[in-house]
Amino acid sequence: MSSSDAASRPSGCAPAFPEITINTDRLVLRAFDPEDAPALAEMMNDELVHQWTTAPHPYGVRDAQSWVHVRAAGERVAGRGLALAAVEFLTQRLIGVVRLRATDWRLRSTELQVVTAPWARGEGYAGEIAHSVARWLFEDQKFERLELRTAAGNIAAQQVAQKLGAISEGVLRSAWLVRGPDAEHASRSDLIIWSLLPEDLDPVWT
Repeated sequence: MSSSDAASRPSGCAPAFPEITINTDRLVLRAFDPEDAPALAEMMNDELVHQWTTAPHPYGVRDAQSWVHVRAAGERVAGRGLALAAVEFLTQRLIGVVRLRATDWRLRSTELQVVTAPWARGEGYAGEIAHSVARWLFEDQKFERLELRTAAGNIAAQQVAQKLGAISEGVLRSAWLVRGPDAEHASRSDLIIWSLLPEDLDPVWT
């Protein structure tokens, strides 16, 4: 793991994550490049991404450009969280997005979200991404809690949380909207709350 540490931020500034690059055996997690916009737009227009997230739909190239050029960096600078592109080490092809949000610096706690491209699913990438970010958070950033929220019907996301070692803490009833093919077709869903503490995480991902 490597980072360009922001420890030199002037005193009195709001805390923020450093600019960071995380390497795994197969992936590189890095800041977004302008060239990522077309692949990001294609990935975010996937049916399952539309169903389980709150991303705009349809997700146009302008949405992707706004995220790549402004919003992703803005999340980090404002101290709200961090957004990274996940690319294959060998091909540099965009395979996913990882986001930290709702960061509480006093409690050293944040929420993790991972989205993967449809062609990259079933290869263990989501878990690999989540594990590498969790390990960085706990070891380098000294965070004490990582939270995940999964819709009751999103079995794949629940399996990632379980393999990561996260503990189910409870259910927020009717706290999410699962979107259908258009705005008129959405159904309410429970949200399962998962937590991961440093002692829960296996240092080696298998």
